[in-house]
Amino acid sequence: MNRLLIADDDPGMRAALEARFRKRGWQVDVAVNGTEARSRFRPGWHTLVITDVRMPGCDGFELLREVQSSSSAAVILLTAYACVPDAVKAMRDGACDYLVKPVSFEKLEATVEQVLRRAEARAREFERESESLVGHSPAWQQALVRARQAASTDADVLIEAESGTGKELVARLIHRLSAHSGGPFVAVNCAAFPETLLESELFGHARGAFTGAVEARPGKFELASGGTLLLDEVGEMPLALQPKLLRALQEREFDRLGSNQTVRVDIRIIATTNRSLQSAIADGRFRPDLFYRLNVIPVALPPLRERSGDVRELACHFARLYGERGREIELSETLLARLETQPWPGNVRELANFVRRAVALSPGGKVGVEALEHGQLPAGSAPCSTARTPEWKAGLSLEEMERQLFSMTLDATGGNRARAAALLGVSLRTVRNKVREFGLPARHEYRKDEYKGDYAHE
Repeated sequence: MNRLLIADDDPGMRAALEARFRKRGWQVDVAVNGTEARSRFRPGWHTLVITDVRMPGCDGFELLREVQSSSSAAVILLTAYACVPDAVKAMRDGACDYLVKPVSFEKLEATVEQVLRRAEARAREFERESESLVGHSPAWQQALVRARQAASTDADVLIEAESGTGKELVARLIHRLSAHSGGPFVAVNCAAFPETLLESELFGHARGAFTGAVEARPGKFELASGGTLLLDEVGEMPLALQPKLLRALQEREFDRLGSNQTVRVDIRIIATTNRSLQSAIADGRFRPDLFYRLNVIPVALPPLRERSGDVRELACHFARLYGERGREIELSETLLARLETQPWPGNVRELANFVRRAVALSPGGKVGVEALEHGQLPAGSAPCSTARTPEWKAGLSLEEMERQLFSMTLDATGGNRARAAALLGVSLRTVRNKVREFGLPARHEYRKDEYKGDYAHE
């Protein structure tokens, strides 16, 4: 059954909307303002949010950003003050529609119907994307077997793999097959927030906890209660915050920032990392007790170069996925054979991007080897001879393989770290750290004067 959250400071509007949607069979929650709506909204439960724009405290735009950051719920904004900049801002921030009061119930219901159709289409798109989990190589099948085994338990899971291998897709698979599938799936990127904000993002904060905290706010742990919390790139977790995370994992309880009131949650934890946590422990950057707590069920995903035969299947899948409706796309046998010789340092993500670009630029229904000859292959993915395959397996450690991968990618990009990061699917900070860690040659040093455009994003 669809579940709706209504946020409006007009009691008459709230009552009318609630009665109308309950009559249509919806489950309805109401909030008198955006602040209350924040606390009542639950990712994975609410299908739709209808909110007024101008409300005291948290306004409709803030609520929209909150919903967009933690869920796939649709948002419709209502306002009595129509202006073009606000409408543009609403659509740019992800609102499904922007309606001006007074709005008839017929128009609102028609809009809701359209929004739900689009949401269903997005859900089907995700299912199609999830088909990229398929593959028949032994290494990939073994990883999926382990993921399905993990789903049958409530134990925490650690997925270790290179960037672009499908860590989040596998995490979502584990969630969908688990006992927590009826709850929300909430993801937080541990590398995306500075230490000062990550604690609040994870555990929430009390009012007045820090400058600008004008109201209490739940964190991702609370929002994920009843479902699954994905700690993406947990290896980037600041060392000072790791003890609090460890306690939250062990006890499933924590205190909001600035509060001594304990919050208890029922969640499944899945963590992912594209770096070796064992190496981070040796360097003193990751607590061993936290590693052991996360690593209850380890799941290792193989890089694309170790999935013999899967490149062809994945390429054909992406061609079907990205082909325009009514236009069947076929990849030539010559092109498929060439794709199988590429190193794909960015793994499945890089392959998907290449096929998407090749399909978009192809005027006909068949994509041939000219997709390579016309430079559509990402920089740094020059053909790789089959003789290189044993080079990765002839007794080399994982650390040495990683060092070679970063060195090759930086060579291919002329030392441009931003381009190397994009190809590898990692952050620019990770590339900088690896250059220092592996002591790569001076030619890899990032030169501000030579790559000003990329340096601006550092």
